[in-house]
Amino acid sequence: MLSSIEILILALIQGVSEFLPISSAAHFVLISRYYEFNNQNLLIDICLHLGSLIAIIFYFRKDLYNFIQNKKFLIKILIGTIPIIPVGYVLYQTGLINHLRNLEIIGWTTLIFGIILYISDKTKSNKNIITGFTNKSAIIIGLFQIISLIPGVSRSGITITSGRFLGFSRFDSAKISFFLSIPTLAAASVLGIYNIYKVESAELNFLAIIAVIFSSIFSYFTIALFLNYIRKFNLNVFVIYRIFLSLLILFIVYL
Repeated sequence: MLSSIEILILALIQGVSEFLPISSAAHFVLISRYYEFNNQNLLIDICLHLGSLIAIIFYFRKDLYNFIQNKKFLIKILIGTIPIIPVGYVLYQTGLINHLRNLEIIGWTTLIFGIILYISDKTKSNKNIITGFTNKSAIIIGLFQIISLIPGVSRSGITITSGRFLGFSRFDSAKISFFLSIPTLAAASVLGIYNIYKVESAELNFLAIIAVIFSSIFSYFTIALFLNYIRKFNLNVFVIYRIFLSLLILFIVYL
């Protein structure tokens, strides 16, 4: 059984790394080397993702309300989400995803896609989310998002990278990334709840509630601070962080 402190640590990792371009998988793998999270159950995992989902819906509640009025934009978000669903399903159902969950792969993907993020951030901004986010750009970003199924790539990192390559500003690239995370997090939550229902082995408990609450809090503040940061600064700090993180992981692997 996980303790409250462990739930807090997991919620912090989930809330921060889910939305920053730094790879949540890398952090979960690293932290698991020093803390025994083997007992982390499916319910807690779902609650952590549910907390992030609640936070992003609450933060962008006005935008989401406008989507109801502007169904074309909502359709584009759904279009951008479609590519990752069948590929993700196959990887998880066949168990292939488990072969990718090792430190060596995570170390190299954290490094390589950090460098690619740096290169993309040099692209000049010539599009905005209102007029430039077309069905074509939604499909392209959605195809890039498939790569995030490889641990260490970072879903937010690769979607922001693709947005920058397409000429969107850092802020708009991040907003597109956040919007694309909503159906992804929702799908993960629904699938997890279905699995719980199928095995009938989990009950809502105090720690699960704590997981939702703290994941929501950490996620909300991460979104707010990140969007405020990239209005003023480039993405170099995240690139540098990824390089140091990858070198640490590769040091553990090879030495």
